[in-house]
Amino acid sequence: MQRFERDGLVFDVRDGGPPDGEPVVLLHGFPQDSSAFDRMAPLLHGAGLRTLAPDQRGYSPGARPSGRSPYRLREVTGDVVALLDAAGLGSAHVVGHDWGGLVAWAMGAWHPERVRTLTALSVPHPAAIGRAVLTSDQGLRSAYVAAFQVPVLPELLLRAGNGRALRQLLASSGLPGDAVERYVARMREPGALSSALAWYRAVPLAARDRVGTVTVPTLHVWSTGDVALGRAATEATRDHVSGPYRLEVLEGVPHWIPELAAERTAELVVAHTRTAA
Repeated sequence: MQRFERDGLVFDVRDGGPPDGEPVVLLHGFPQDSSAFDRMAPLLHGAGLRTLAPDQRGYSPGARPSGRSPYRLREVTGDVVALLDAAGLGSAHVVGHDWGGLVAWAMGAWHPERVRTLTALSVPHPAAIGRAVLTSDQGLRSAYVAAFQVPVLPELLLRAGNGRALRQLLASSGLPGDAVERYVARMREPGALSSALAWYRAVPLAARDRVGTVTVPTLHVWSTGDVALGRAATEATRDHVSGPYRLEVLEGVPHWIPELAAERTAELVVAHTRTAA
């Protein structure tokens, strides 16, 4: 499977591993693409799992609608449902990092019948984040979300000097150099940066897209070196999961868990998928 369509949008997909393996959907975040899982996916394949890693809305060149409404959580979650339908899958294991993690949480809350297990990398349950913004340092950690709401200016700053500011931002956060260059190049494609920022600009619309309690088996992987997401929301996440839940903390690892802790994360995902057998 190389692509699928939804409402006239065309999404690119990396389909790997044994075709008859347990399916695992891998969802990337900002400003990544499906290559975020290049180090993890082969390890999952070696364990007999099939992976489907889409370039999400705004990242696939054929799926970059304008405006912010098309990037509401309901819409980007609907893309994952469409991927499962196109692949002929009633359900799959869902693994998401960063924004992909928020989509994974929404899948677990809104479409539990389509989710065999849920793995959220870095990102706590959105309700836990909302509470932590008001009660901890999470508000300061999330200040960039407010900055991204400004029209045009973030694009100008991040594009300046052939992406120099974005390159420096990613490198300073601990992302490996090869990934930095890959993602900066992606964000220089026509319409890519504005579409990626539209995910953040759709946040004020989130009141219509409340993510409730998750009932499916859930693994939450958080790293202590994450400057964007703190411990308060991480520890509060278990209050929003009624099904089997496990928190795994990676010491000293920055935000970029799929790239920097691929082996350990793959081990955790493989073990987690087997809990649903």
